[in-house]
Amino acid sequence: MSANQAKIINLAAHQREIAQISGPAIAKPLLELKNVCKSYGEGQDTTAILKDINLDIRTGEFIAIVGFSGSGKTTLVSLIAGLIQADSGELLKQGIAISAPGPDRGVVFQNYALMPWLTVYENVALAVDAIFKDWDPAQRRAHTEKYVQMVNLGKARDKKPAELSGGMRQRVNVARALAANPDILLLDEPLSALDALTRGKLQDEILQIWVQDQKTVILITNDVDEAIYMADRVIPLKPGPGASFGPAFQVDLPRPRHRAALNHNAEFIRLRAEITRYLLDIGKEKSSSLGVDRVKLPDVRPNTSNDWKLDTSALKPGVQQIGKPGYLEFAKLSKDYPTPDGNSTVRVVDGFDMKIKKGEFVSIIGHSGCGKSTVLSMTAGLNAISDGGIILDNREIDGAGPDRGVVFQAPSLFPWLTAFENVMLGVDKVYPHASQDEREDIVEYYLTRVGLAEAMHRKAAAMSNGMKQRVGIARAFALSPKLLLLDEPFGMLDSLTRWELQEVLMEVWERTHVTAIVVTHDVDEAILLADRVVMMTNGPQARIGKILEIDLPRPRTRKALLEHPDYYRYRESLLTFLTDCDHCH
Repeated sequence: MSANQAKIINLAAHQREIAQISGPAIAKPLLELKNVCKSYGEGQDTTAILKDINLDIRTGEFIAIVGFSGSGKTTLVSLIAGLIQADSGELLKQGIAISAPGPDRGVVFQNYALMPWLTVYENVALAVDAIFKDWDPAQRRAHTEKYVQMVNLGKARDKKPAELSGGMRQRVNVARALAANPDILLLDEPLSALDALTRGKLQDEILQIWVQDQKTVILITNDVDEAIYMADRVIPLKPGPGASFGPAFQVDLPRPRHRAALNHNAEFIRLRAEITRYLLDIGKEKSSSLGVDRVKLPDVRPNTSNDWKLDTSALKPGVQQIGKPGYLEFAKLSKDYPTPDGNSTVRVVDGFDMKIKKGEFVSIIGHSGCGKSTVLSMTAGLNAISDGGIILDNREIDGAGPDRGVVFQAPSLFPWLTAFENVMLGVDKVYPHASQDEREDIVEYYLTRVGLAEAMHRKAAAMSNGMKQRVGIARAFALSPKLLLLDEPFGMLDSLTRWELQEVLMEVWERTHVTAIVVTHDVDEAILLADRVVMMTNGPQARIGKILEIDLPRPRTRKALLEHPDYYRYRESLLTFLTDCDHCH
């Protein structure tokens, strides 16, 4: 046993003795943050990231901190991990100041930091060999093997990171952190880049490990459901600069928790609504200073509209056109891809068949690999159709065109152009009949609506991924297309930003009634946005499994939805379908 490990064990034993003698009411917290502040930069360029952070965490507690982009959540994790130092205040673990990293605090970040030339086993062994140098080789091998098995990677132990899925790579990260036998496990959005099914499975694995190894866990997340499902307490971190904690929400739900059962639990529904309302109010405070009402949209229609020369009534299509059946028609749409050996093909999408009315909003939901994005890319004209066809406004789709606005999860921008210039490229093409001032107003309006009023003249290369995605969404909105196609457009954004942009999307949709399809894995997003939700079976040979009509009043808001009596019934229907699909595979 190393001296460092012995010190950690002795400290833990000492704390347990104090707790037994003094009772839990006066037992010292495992971790204490007292008036912690952190800034970056110097002089006039100083930016306060965290301000007056106070937090006590008990041994064995599971804390979820709901943090948003720019709120300083990674800075907070780095301070607790000892990777950086606070400007003022105290960070104490068992009464001792945190001044450097240590194996008593295991960290899992969102990005996978694995050695690409090492196998799963070797990546975990790297940490074990470094920390437990005085163990004999057999003991280190057994310890490494234990944690590889614990995260269900036994069959992949000899594979290298390039051969693993995103979820499997993140499992390696978790195994490596746990193998160091830390007192505290720090999880900085470790699951946010994963699909919903993989994310759910890893949530359950982390909870099993938490119970089995009696770890203290601090989870940074932007997902309210994930926070409530996993944690004992949920603490919001308000957006910066000068981010501080909001009120702590106690999660008094019995364990083990089951997702389907929680949907019927009155306390879960109450707590979920309370936390969501609090975060939405934070969002309103944040956006109130962005000047979203400063710019007005001019009364001009794009040249992709059939009647753009006749009607200048501010983008709204003729009332008689709304609800026109078969405006967008999928006729037994199928897609085949060649197998890796090139000797045969596999049918990914099989007979996708439905009609969408003009002005209708449809969500497509399903697990990863069910062909959702394939259907969307064929509709955009970016992917060849193997069988069947797609008709839009009486014309067969045979290639890409400006009548379809597309937003993918990864934005595609010209890095040397500003956000304004990237959007103007499209606006110039579809509004040639508008004046220069009108075109500039259109660009400014949508960039402002997506929260880029202060950054619209910044080059794309200097923007974060979240900001780039906002530009991509603004560009699609600005074209006012016949059909808006959104492929998980909010998937890489934090919850607060995602909620804001969903509101923007709904506001624009109410104004334009553009026919829209969104591909998502988010059940709540699917219900919030859509008139109908199309549920797809697992691939290969994925097809429409069920279509759910969403009969909720419009305009919709997230707050109103949480209070609607039918909302949780719709939610259960989607969750049940996805769970059943999971069990079928």
